[in-house]
Amino acid sequence: LNVYLERCCREDRRRILSGRTEAVGAAMLEEHPYLLPLATEPFELAETSFPTVDGLRCVRVRTNRYSIPLPPGTKVEARLHADTVQLWHEGKCVARHERCYSRQQKILDLEHYLDVLRKKPGALAGSTPLAQWRLAGRWPESFDRLWQALNVRHGRQQGTRQMIELLELGSCQGWDRLQASVEQALSLGCHDVAAIRHLLLAGQLHRPAIAPIEIGLLSRYERPQPVLSGYDQLLREVSA
Repeated sequence: LNVYLERCCREDRRRILSGRTEAVGAAMLEEHPYLLPLATEPFELAETSFPTVDGLRCVRVRTNRYSIPLPPGTKVEARLHADTVQLWHEGKCVARHERCYSRQQKILDLEHYLDVLRKKPGALAGSTPLAQWRLAGRWPESFDRLWQALNVRHGRQQGTRQMIELLELGSCQGWDRLQASVEQALSLGCHDVAAIRHLLLAGQLHRPAIAPIEIGLLSRYERPQPVLSGYDQLLREVSA
């Protein structure tokens, strides 16, 4: 969006106002020596408001509603920028959305409803946040394949609940990493949530180094590897 605005501003310099003979850019150059210097102190460019979270975990910013992972009744600070909507609470940015320029729209993020869906897993399949994720390309095909396999193996309710548990890991570990772990497990024919969790967290596991030890007198008990070729005689006898 910023690149688009910059391009439009540059193109506007060639515009000629009605009744003028010079372009806007040329007039700006003439006015430049008379302009005041830029402010030395930074100032907030966002439009700020203080909405309250409603029963659907959304806040209204201008004409649209944006989801937020906070309980109803919580008062938050909304910062409306040219391209984003930031929702702040107790000094932390708890939600960030791409700004919607349409009117009377609901912009919902599936991450903001995972704790609720864990209690009511049956609501996931037909939920609006999931539908919006699909339209935005944030729900890969591999998630559907895993979800279907979990439902077949554990039943629809329990399988969906396990899928939600994985989504919660993606929320804190990163969605790209979760998708990579899911696709790796599926390529191995694995549909186990514990295995996918291990693949996702394997890089964070602590593996203590084991130093070699001196066996000392125990070396007297060392024996060569057994030779099993003698058992081939038994095979010949059976075949005879």
